Amino acid sequence: MNIANILLVARREMLQILRMRSFWLTLLILPVALAIGPLLGDSLDSDEPTRVAIVDRSGTGAGNTIKARFAADETQYLLRELSRYVERYELASADPAAPWATPGRWFTAQDIADFEAAGGIRTVLARIEAVRPEGVPKFDAPAPDYAFIAAPAALAGAKGEAFASAARRIFDSDADADAANPQIVVLVPEGYPADTRVGLYSSDEVRTSFVTRLQEVLTFDLRTRLLAEAGITGQRAALVQTVAPSFAIDTPPPGGGAREVLLVRSIVPMALAYVLMMSLMLSGSWMLQGSVEERSNKLIEGLLACISPEDLMYGKLLGGLVVGLMMISVWAGCAGVAAYATQGAIADMIRPALEPVSSPGIIAAIIFFFVAGYIAISAIFVAIGSMVDSMSEAQGFMMPVLLLILLPITFLLQAIIAGNSGPVVQVLTWVPLWTPFAVLARLGLGIETWELVGAGLVLTAAIVAELILVGRLFRASLLATGQKPTLAKMLQRLRPATDV
Repeated sequence: MNIANILLVARREMLQILRMRSFWLTLLILPVALAIGPLLGDSLDSDEPTRVAIVDRSGTGAGNTIKARFAADETQYLLRELSRYVERYELASADPAAPWATPGRWFTAQDIADFEAAGGIRTVLARIEAVRPEGVPKFDAPAPDYAFIAAPAALAGAKGEAFASAARRIFDSDADADAANPQIVVLVPEGYPADTRVGLYSSDEVRTSFVTRLQEVLTFDLRTRLLAEAGITGQRAALVQTVAPSFAIDTPPPGGGAREVLLVRSIVPMALAYVLMMSLMLSGSWMLQGSVEERSNKLIEGLLACISPEDLMYGKLLGGLVVGLMMISVWAGCAGVAAYATQGAIADMIRPALEPVSSPGIIAAIIFFFVAGYIAISAIFVAIGSMVDSMSEAQGFMMPVLLLILLPITFLLQAIIAGNSGPVVQVLTWVPLWTPFAVLARLGLGIETWELVGAGLVLTAAIVAELILVGRLFRASLLATGQKPTLAKMLQRLRPATDV
């Protein structure tokens, strides 16, 4: 074995792959996706609330009651999101006595009134900003689902079918994007509350939540009036309407539930297994293409006149490994920048996901199984490249090999997502062909040290045996141009060479 020759072949293999446009396109896919992903997400995510106009002809103030209820619900949702944000980033010191600083609280009407009286979200954000550490993202207040606007003048005097026609003309107009035009119109009739037929007109399908909330508001109003007619008024009437059990809600903190923790901790390990699989498929295809070109252009004879078949094989493996690690390093670097140089939900998820792979021992295990997996699978591609004369023949060998590798990995990743480390996962951990993927994917779930060491030893022994067998096949197949690689010939070439 000549180290200089191996390095020379590896350098040639690397340069050959680096000249391919497909390599650079593949290399840039992830950085481009990370760059445009947030921009695309912002453009696709519409924060525009649905515009609602209320035409209240009853003179009872029912329209104002509806607006007040929707505003209270929006504020209650805002307080829940604010409370989870404060709990996640431990910012309760901004105002320890405030209701939103208490985790798991169900906010009452009094809490909402106190929140508004204290200055609302602007005052709260100012207090949080005073204690927010560097690197903690700012609170992104949720946009309201509905915005109540003044009813168009065209609806003012219309009645009956004329009102419905006027509403439809507004919805069908080209100026629907104009904030002056409503998307939903609610008509409270003149005879309300005796006449309970409230009109609801919409430019599109109305959300069930909107209809349910509207019905609750008006039902409460109607029952209050009936109680008043029965002589029950004031606080007693309100108590009859609002009496309900009080709930003390106990839920895991954001990201702290068992299911959430499992999924977050498994993100990076599963991504490593997936990246290993993708980079192997890509670099294997490039190595095959280079090998086929060498055989078809009769370059292999010239190479073998200068170096041994073993040096050629190990050089190809080393070149492919370096190219694969180069791709992975670029992708990992881009993901790291996205995690630590940006803010938002993706960055918040990636940072805790790095915890299970941050210890020196785990990092060493990742590097070993990554490199070992690359060598084990790449050797198969090198063997295929030594036997075929065209890419069509190579594809015929590649397809069953890829299916043999990919199908169990698909089941493996599904099992890991489900939190299952049962017999299938255990078996895949000890079968060398799938060991690298299984071990990498299991790092998030937790894997025993003895399993890690044992699987590594079995994989190492399998790679040594594989390189011996592939070396024999590689040597015997290189100059067999034009011969179809049948199973019998492959088995014959796997036997040790005998000196004559």
